[in-house]
Parts: sequence; structure tokens; C-alpha cells
Amino acid sequence: MYQKQQVNRVILQILAIGLWLVSCGGDNSNQIAAPTPYDLDVPYYFGENHELPKENPLTIEGVELGRMLFYEKKLSRDNTISCGSCHQQDKAFTDGLSVSVGIDGQHLTKSAMSLVNLPWSSHFFWDGRAESLEGQALEPIENTLEMDQSLDETISKLSNTENYPDLFFRAFGKKIITAENIGKALAQFQRTLISANSKYDQFLTGNASLTEQENLGMELFFTHPEPSSSIRGGNCGDCHVNILTSGVNDNFEGFKNNGLDDDSGLEEGLATVTGFPSDKGKFKVPSLRNIALTAPYMHDGRFATLEEVLDHYNEGIKRSETIDPLILEASNESIESNGAIKLHLTNEEKEAIIAFLHTLTDYSFITNEKFSDPF
Repeated sequence: MYQKQQVNRVILQILAIGLWLVSCGGDNSNQIAAPTPYDLDVPYYFGENHELPKENPLTIEGVELGRMLFYEKKLSRDNTISCGSCHQQDKAFTDGLSVSVGIDGQHLTKSAMSLVNLPWSSHFFWDGRAESLEGQALEPIENTLEMDQSLDETISKLSNTENYPDLFFRAFGKKIITAENIGKALAQFQRTLISANSKYDQFLTGNASLTEQENLGMELFFTHPEPSSSIRGGNCGDCHVNILTSGVNDNFEGFKNNGLDDDSGLEEGLATVTGFPSDKGKFKVPSLRNIALTAPYMHDGRFATLEEVLDHYNEGIKRSETIDPLILEASNESIESNGAIKLHLTNEEKEAIIAFLHTLTDYSFITNEKFSDPF
């Protein structure tokens, strides 16, 4: 009996010591509460066809880490360039340049795409070479024209800071920083860049009305012209299927040749990824969210204004082997006898379409502090 009491007393003492160590801040550096789930606020009319990978769930800690990394210049060789350098919030996460400028003032070959409503998008970059945001996020770091820094050097820099090991620990449960978790954190932040408060959104939810001109522009935007039935249209919605999100989230369906060049001037585009000659000259159809803020336009920034874009589709289309059929045969008049490809929109109709495009501007998106530079 006495021995049993002694054993129980020892057990109680051990438990008491353990509780005392915990309460006094004992070494529990390998213990952490699970990251807090991040509630992505998505309007019901966006639809459910969006991608949130199970292997990288959104968490408050992961998103905040991703936001810091997005604006972190230590990701570049000379500590001068961040993701936010080419994706600026006030320009709807573009940079206002025809082609972006990277480290040492080097010019890239493509325009910076807007980062918006990305869970509804797949295959990233203009040519679709990245299949996930996690993969896309890491490529600019190592690109010699952009940040020009190895992932090993990036890990070393971040590991030798006071704050990043703890931030990675809170987000992923490990203080050891890895390239995989850098990509995951950046992807988490980018998935939260939701734009859903434009005038057009408010119109859809019954909280705003479109002007007569904007309404005409909307009708033209979504209408494919049928001259035989006297149906006039701007033919925009044929490619820009979902202007609320980021186009088509279905393999390479959202890549088009929109008549920028003839066969002699076609760039490889999607064909560099698929290897199919039929994909030559095809590029990712971008989101039109905040389009009034993201000039210049096209993958090479060749058009400075929306007016130039409308002029291209109206009378500047160039014929090539891989041009999209819905562009090839779209016209508000009978087929041209000389083989030209023209929409034949009036000036009034072009102005109306542009007025409608301005209703896609979300001013709360470009001022939201959750997306801003934390430094």
C-alpha cells in the first residue's frame, strides 16, 4: 500500500513539473497551433469552377507570409526587384509598361498580366507554361531577366533574417525555409486578390444601374454579329467568356490567336508548350477586370489605349492559319469581297463598348490594404 502511494506521489510530481514547465514558457519551440483557415469571400455569381488545391489550403498565416514575400526585394539578386515591382496594386497589379523591366534595367519580352480572380484561371503566363500558381510564383525569381537569383540563394537570404523563419513556422510548421513553401505562400496570397466590387458587379446584384451608353456597350460586348438577321455585335464575349473572373478554366481552351499578325509574323505562343503547330500565335485570353487601368494592351503591349484595341478588332485583324474562327467570320456587314476581316462597328458602338469596359473598374480592389505593400 505504501509503495503504491509512493508511485502515485511520484507520478503527480512529474505531472506538476511538466505543467510548470509549460506555464513558465518551457521549450516548446516545436509545437504550434494549426494555421487559421482563411475564408475566401466569393460572390455567388462567380460560379464554383475555381481551383483551391487541397495540398495548399488558404490560411491567414500563409496569406500574410505570401503578401510579405510578394513585396520582398530580397527575392532578387541585388535586392531591388519584387513581384510587386511588375504587379502594382494601383494599376490592378500590372506595371503600365509595354514589356516589363527586370533586374539591371533589362527588358522582358512580354507585358505583365493583371493578377486578379486567379482561382478561376489555369495555365499561367501568356504562353501557359505554368500549370499552377505555385509553379508560376517561383519562375520569375530564377529568370535571368527578372530577378536573376537562384532558389538556394533566396532561401539563404530569407533564412538569415530575424522574422522569416518564424513566419514560415507559423504558416507551415517548419522554420526550415524551402522553395516549395515559398511558392505555396506566394500562391496563397495571389489567390486572395479577388475583385468583385465594380459598377458591373453592383449592376448584377441590383445595386446600380447602367447608363444608356453602358447598356448598349454591354449588349454589343456579349453579342456575336449576325448580319443576315440584322443582329449587331462586338464579338468580344466569344473569347472573353467570363469577364467576372479570369476567362476559361479549362486546359488550353482559353488561348486564342486574335489576329495580331499574319503567318510571317506569328510568335510561337502556346505552341512552345504544346508543340502543336496549330497553337502558334495563340496566347492566354486575359481577364478584362479593371481593363481601363491595365494599359498598354496585348501580350507585347502594342496598343496604348482601349480605342486602339477596338480599332484592331474593327478593322485591323490580320489573317493567319491559326486565327480563331469566331474572329475570322465575325462582321456586322456581308462578307468582304476583298477577303478583309472587319467588324464594321460605328464610332458610337465602339464608344459604347469602351464605356461598358470602364464599368469593370473596381476602385476598392486597387486600394484594399490587405493587398498593399506591408513594408
